[in-house]
Amino acid sequence: MARSLNEWLWQHEFWLPPGITWEDMQESEDVHYPQPRDLLLSIPFALILVVIRCAFERAIALPLSSKLGVRDKQRPKAQPNPMLETFYSTRSKNPEEGELISLAKQCDLPVRKVERWFRRRRNADRPSLPKKFCEACWRFTFYIISFFTGLAVLYDKPWLWDHRECWTGYPQQPLQPSLFWYYLLELSFYWSLVFTLPFDVKRKDFKEQIVHHAATIFLISFSYCANYIRIGTLVMVIHDASDCFLEPTKIFNYMKWKKTCDTLFMIFSAVFLISRLVIFPYTVLYNTYYYSMEIFQPFFGYYFVNALLIILQLLHVFWSCLIIHMVYKFILQGTMEKDMRSDTEESDKDEEREKIREKEKNGITYFSNVTSNNYIQRNSSEPLNNRTHLTNGHVKER
Repeated sequence: MARSLNEWLWQHEFWLPPGITWEDMQESEDVHYPQPRDLLLSIPFALILVVIRCAFERAIALPLSSKLGVRDKQRPKAQPNPMLETFYSTRSKNPEEGELISLAKQCDLPVRKVERWFRRRRNADRPSLPKKFCEACWRFTFYIISFFTGLAVLYDKPWLWDHRECWTGYPQQPLQPSLFWYYLLELSFYWSLVFTLPFDVKRKDFKEQIVHHAATIFLISFSYCANYIRIGTLVMVIHDASDCFLEPTKIFNYMKWKKTCDTLFMIFSAVFLISRLVIFPYTVLYNTYYYSMEIFQPFFGYYFVNALLIILQLLHVFWSCLIIHMVYKFILQGTMEKDMRSDTEESDKDEEREKIREKEKNGITYFSNVTSNNYIQRNSSEPLNNRTHLTNGHVKER
């Protein structure tokens, strides 16, 4: 069964253009082609990256965050309540209105206090600023290394400057060691992101991030097996270019350096929109869809790679809409809005409103007392029995 599945999966019709078989891709002493088994190395390398990340965050990023004054504001703690804690951990972290009313009756508490308890409990589970800072530092370090590694590997490659060169001699394009290690580095990093998803900061586009990681891993893996390495290297360099500006923007945002953060955000927005909405469609999508047809007829691998690239492009459009909205707000307000992807901390709005109402009430009471006292003082020379208070508040002289 496993053998039959393996034979079906690796049919040359799936991976290679018409007229090319796996026999044509046999290696020799001087010529090496990508082998699918090479991708298995990405798993242990991803685990190594996870270990390196943990050491980096603990030994470098976390002490750096402390020195730079990156810390959370004090969060009010939820009072211990076993019944609410059980509901929170087993059923829902954000109960509906009916559930809040039921819990309030069971705990003999006002509904607002139960709602406030869940709000504070959710805030307690949210990641701290130092954690976000450490994660951004790690990604920034990797993207810088990866981007300049990609430039160093590709600067003398003809397909970086002439995109038609991506298909010259395809698929019999020998694999160079530098390209292999560059591919392995990128694939291992995205596997490491998948491994750490349960522990990383969860943002509002968490589902889109999962789709992005899955599409990227499939794209890198399939492009390697089908020897789409030249087009794959272009995809990776284009993506790393804008990510190099995204992470330092987050870092300075956590440090409260508003002007630096705003400047980097505008640079990141320009690089992202140009690279993902202009360069990527022309350099990659148009290249794989149109230029490749000059060399071979469409086959399964052609459609599959283009489908994955289109998924990436749809994600680019989704994130571009968020970025354009933030840029629009920045132009109107003169300051950058909070990251719309972030799962921001909930404020105790009800408590704030109650405090405001209490202050207003106290102010009205104080004002009423003062005015009544002043009135009595002004009229203290008159005998009280000579004045009659009417129901409308006026005073009638007898």
